[in-house]
Amino acid sequence: MQRREFLRNTLLGTAGLTALGSLAPVAAAPAAKAPVKLTILHTNDLHSRIEPFPDNGGQWAGLGGMARRAALIKDIRSKEPNVLLLDSGDIFQGTPYFNFFGGELEYKLMSQMGYDASTLGNHDFDNGLDGLQRQLPNAAFPFLVANYDFAKTPLAGQFAPYKVFEKQGIRVGVFGLGIELSGLVADKNFGGTVYLDPVAKAAEMVAQLRGPEKCDLVICLSHLGYRYENARLDDRKLAAQVTGIDLILGGHTHTFLDAPEAITGADGHRTLVNQVGWSGINLGRLDYEFSLKNKRPGLSSAAVVPVRAAC
Repeated sequence: MQRREFLRNTLLGTAGLTALGSLAPVAAAPAAKAPVKLTILHTNDLHSRIEPFPDNGGQWAGLGGMARRAALIKDIRSKEPNVLLLDSGDIFQGTPYFNFFGGELEYKLMSQMGYDASTLGNHDFDNGLDGLQRQLPNAAFPFLVANYDFAKTPLAGQFAPYKVFEKQGIRVGVFGLGIELSGLVADKNFGGTVYLDPVAKAAEMVAQLRGPEKCDLVICLSHLGYRYENARLDDRKLAAQVTGIDLILGGHTHTFLDAPEAITGADGHRTLVNQVGWSGINLGRLDYEFSLKNKRPGLSSAAVVPVRAAC
C-alpha cells in the first residue's frame, strides 16, 4: 500500500507539468480504484447460550459464549472496513438465562455486539406476543420478517419486512422469512399472527430490493430450515424457486455447513445458502468484493469460525 500510494501521489503531483521541449502538458492516467470489500458475519439459533458450553458439555465442550463472540467480532471489525452482522432467529430459549430474564439479557448483549438485523424464529414466541413485545426495547437492532402479518396483534407495526444498508456506495438489501408457527408454537403464543406464503413474499422482496431500492446484494434471513426430504419448503427449495436472492442465511434446523451451498435457479441465477449450527458455537463469515464499474458481487472467501477461548 505504501508503494502504491507513493506512485499515486507522485503521478498526481506531476500532472500538468510541461515536458521537455514544446510538448503539451501530460495528465496522469486516473488510478484504478480497488474493489469494495464487504464482510458478512452471521449466527443462527443462539438459544440463550450466554456462556460457553461447560468442560463436560460433550462434543461442544468449551465452545461458544457471547463474550468470546463479541471479542471475535470486535477484532474482525478492526481489520475490515465494511461489516454487516446478522442473525437468523431463535435467539430465545435453551438455558436458565431465558427462564429467569425472559430474553432481556440476550437482546442487550447482541446490541452491545452491534448486530445489524435479525429475523424471528419459532422459539422467539415462547413467552407469547406480550413477552416478545416486552423485550423489543432491549434490542438496538431491527427484526425483519416479510411473511408474518401482525396487524391484528399487539405487535402491529413493530417489524419491517426488509432494510437496506449502504456500505461505501454498495447497497445491501436484507429481508426476513419465518417458518409456519402453527404446530410448532402454542396457538395462544402467536395469537392473531397470520402466516403468509414465503415464496410469494420472497419474490415480492426481490422485486422491491432489485427495483426501487436499487440493491447490489440481496440477502434473506431465513428461519425455514436448510433441507427437508418431503415437500416442506426449505432454504434450498426457496433458492431454486425464487430468482434474485444472492445469499440465504438460514436457521431452525441447526445445520453445520462447512461452506455455503450454491443453488442455481432456472434462469441461471446462483444463490448461496449457509447455516452455522446453533448456540453460537460458530460465527459464519463471507467476504464479498464489488467492482466499482458494475457493482456485481463476487464471493472472495467463506469461513466457519469456531468461537473458542483463544478468540
